[in-house]
Amino acid sequence: MLTDELRAEVARLKAERDAVVLAHYYVPPEVQELADHVGDSFALAKLATTLSHKTLVFAGVSFMAESAKLLSPEKTVLMPDPTSDCPMAHMVRRETVEAARERYGSDLAVACYVNSTAEVKSWSDVCVTSSNAVRTVRALPQANVLFVPDRHLGSYVASQVSEKNVILNDGYCPIHRDISAEEVRALKAEFPDAPVLAHPECGPEAMALADFAGSTSQIIEAAVAGSACDYIILTVDGVRGELERQTAGTDKRFHFPATRPVCPDMDRITVERLVTCLRDGSGEVGLPPAEVAEGARAALARMLELGR
Repeated sequence: MLTDELRAEVARLKAERDAVVLAHYYVPPEVQELADHVGDSFALAKLATTLSHKTLVFAGVSFMAESAKLLSPEKTVLMPDPTSDCPMAHMVRRETVEAARERYGSDLAVACYVNSTAEVKSWSDVCVTSSNAVRTVRALPQANVLFVPDRHLGSYVASQVSEKNVILNDGYCPIHRDISAEEVRALKAEFPDAPVLAHPECGPEAMALADFAGSTSQIIEAAVAGSACDYIILTVDGVRGELERQTAGTDKRFHFPATRPVCPDMDRITVERLVTCLRDGSGEVGLPPAEVAEGARAALARMLELGR
């Protein structure tokens, strides 16, 4: 439990460094409580470019902090745990991108999920997030779109944008992929009136049982606006805190699969590591090589432009 003394220490350290703490919905709830802003990848990426603070502390995984540094290179960007990574971010081979470009030429766009390394972004034409992927892919002038790295989000996009030839890469989020359709069916049997709200990183069997698909923020919005009492949530359990906070005082209840979906990398972002980061200035994120930074920054900038 957070004490008044701890909250005061974090506030003091933030003031000393002119720092702002940005936390993803998936990090532990006590870290979210200490953050100045909590959101999903797209919301935090947009917000980071508007803040005047000299120091951005990203309570999340490495691609988020790396993206913030690319978009605000003049700022100091810190991570409470620099080893907190996203396995999916690395699940693309350069050969896959080059082969698609060779086959389709100028009629190909490479759409890169923001959950990716700067190097992967630099091979791409535009970044997308789970909240804007459908809209962005639909807006691209090319008829063929290579979607990297997540095949499950890419498959969902393909189902919504049938006019495009969406080419899938064999990447995935292990946590969302492993959400069991059998466990979802068990929840539906127990709560037959509960809508199933799913993140499109889930595998096809679980997605087939969903009543709604959307980003983490969109799942929260759907649950807050919905009229049901019970909701089945198919994404990382860390979002539970925000769901409960935004629906406090109502009779809404949220049910996750029996095998609790947790991201071990997000769980590495602890209060203790956040305090150490603020106190010592540890976990500083640097820029990648210039040629990588230029391409990655262009893909991120196009995402922000198309996502307006």
